[in-house]
Amino acid sequence: MTKKLLFQFDTDPTPSVFDVVVGYDGGADHITGYGNVTPENVGAYVDGTIYTRGGSEKKSTAIFVGGGDMAAGEAVYDAVQKRFFGPFRVSTMLDSNGSNTTAAAGVALAVKALGGDVKGKKAVILAGTGPVGMRSAAMLGKEGAIVAITGRDLGKTQKAADAIEKRFGVKVEAIEAKDEAARKAAVAGANLVFSAGAIGFELLSEENWSSEASIEIVVDYNAQPPLGIGGIDAMDKAKERHGKLALGALGLGGLKLKLHRTLIGKLFEAADQSFDADEIYALAKEMA
Repeated sequence: MTKKLLFQFDTDPTPSVFDVVVGYDGGADHITGYGNVTPENVGAYVDGTIYTRGGSEKKSTAIFVGGGDMAAGEAVYDAVQKRFFGPFRVSTMLDSNGSNTTAAAGVALAVKALGGDVKGKKAVILAGTGPVGMRSAAMLGKEGAIVAITGRDLGKTQKAADAIEKRFGVKVEAIEAKDEAARKAAVAGANLVFSAGAIGFELLSEENWSSEASIEIVVDYNAQPPLGIGGIDAMDKAKERHGKLALGALGLGGLKLKLHRTLIGKLFEAADQSFDADEIYALAKEMA
């Protein structure tokens, strides 16, 4: 039987152990990881995947692009796609820093909790200039929500909003929010509030979201205390709190892991599949 080989192209110096474990759990027979992969050096790696097997055996080779930097991962992923031609291609997946699978799980579960329709609802993503926040903004925008992201610096936040529009065709408002008071003002009138900030920072206190009548659901991507949204629990999975729904990082983490594993399995079903944000979110909605 042809072995299912997964090649992990990581933009960091050392390939992610997390991605290796999930890769095996997803069905790969063997994983080979390469660190410090760039658009300039990835070509030789890709050639090794596309010229060694033919016919039905080619589907048993796949590429996973990861690392801590989504922009760097996107550049490598694009370079991988450009190396393919005709039948000389294998299936690929992009999930730098777990951004695609994490955002897809969070948004899919939030949309499901609100009845499957968020068109016209206002969504605010606190500290939304990172990869998880930006992917969440894009997915919510494609669902028809009116989306804003906040950041401490307006220039950086606007740059992130512009990047979302360029990549996904979704307009996103950029809001400068340097402190708790500014973040409270940013979520006024919002229906969905997401927290996508760095570990160790509470972005919104319990008092400042529980008292906002418009908020229907709060979603926090941080599992390590203090959580980004005060007054919820990392295990919350559409749990009612203060008349609103709460979704914590571990509450959405089950779907995130199942999604990642399922995608690894799907890589080996055909030789021409590509799983980036849109494809990953579509599967997350089905699984949610």
